[in-house]
Amino acid sequence: MYAKQLQKRGHEVTIVSFSPYVLSLRQNIKQLLWGRNFFKANQSIASYSYPERLNHRLIYHFPPLKPRDVPDGDIVIATWWETAEWVAKLPDRKGVKVYFVQNHETFDYFTESRVQATYHLPMPKITIAAWLQDLLFHKYEGSHVFLIPNSVDTTLFHASPRSRNPIPTIGMLYAQPYWKGCDLSLEAFAIAAQSIPNLRLIAFGTTDPLPELPLPANTQYFKTPPQTSLKHIYSQCDAWLFSSRTEGFGLPILEAMACRTPVIGTPAGAAPELLAEGGGILVPPEDPQAMAAAIVKLMGCPETEWQQMSDRAYRQATSYTWEEATDRFEAALQTILKNSAQ
Repeated sequence: MYAKQLQKRGHEVTIVSFSPYVLSLRQNIKQLLWGRNFFKANQSIASYSYPERLNHRLIYHFPPLKPRDVPDGDIVIATWWETAEWVAKLPDRKGVKVYFVQNHETFDYFTESRVQATYHLPMPKITIAAWLQDLLFHKYEGSHVFLIPNSVDTTLFHASPRSRNPIPTIGMLYAQPYWKGCDLSLEAFAIAAQSIPNLRLIAFGTTDPLPELPLPANTQYFKTPPQTSLKHIYSQCDAWLFSSRTEGFGLPILEAMACRTPVIGTPAGAAPELLAEGGGILVPPEDPQAMAAAIVKLMGCPETEWQQMSDRAYRQATSYTWEEATDRFEAALQTILKNSAQ
């Protein structure tokens, strides 16, 4: 999104990525741990940029990145801890080095000390959520951290004003990784269904339902739906469950809210900021009972109260556009360039 927006403004932008067929062993393990089919997942990597006619440079040797892979420029941006290691070693002619931090990437399957070392690198940092900015300031003593929250593409995610469904309907993301909290959403739904016998569940994900995470009977499940159909899924729901244990930002919150669906969420990622204006209900972490109580409350409140929450969700999601986010991103890069010249 930023590459597309910056290019529209006349900047020359090059996306650099490794060909999906020469990923490192660690990257392949990451794909498997995220429950992705290697070939299907990797076949889609390049597709993000080609429809927008962006300059996308695919690298066909094994990592790490080499100086010849990156064009000379004013700024070079790392977007993940491994890329930060590579960018740190690039010669100055590649541009001022910037680290775009989108999560605290100390996952179990990486060497934590190595990941943490990248946050200590002397690069100005841009991040997407208040909790990440605080972490970079206090734990990693980052002196230049710009906070630029994500927006949502309202050409893809939108809905007209509506009422609640005659049959109460809850939606959720179905995902295997533990930190996504799918087990919490399923437990909360089961508890709430004891009070609301006709409660219905809609879910989407990238895998077939798993024995260790069984979906309730009669769940309407969409496997790998096209992005253009996600608004129809979100807008069928009276509430959307966001139960992540950890998250960089949590874009499904904004996607659901842009489709006028209130969100019941745990305080992961940007949820505390996004739900602060009343477009949903924030519940404690690791507490399916509290999430179930929020479901019962939202399904049982007067219709006017639900519609007010639906409207607030929509206003929150549409109050900050990608163009406005790009204004801030562009200004941050200009400030970084100016400071580097002093």
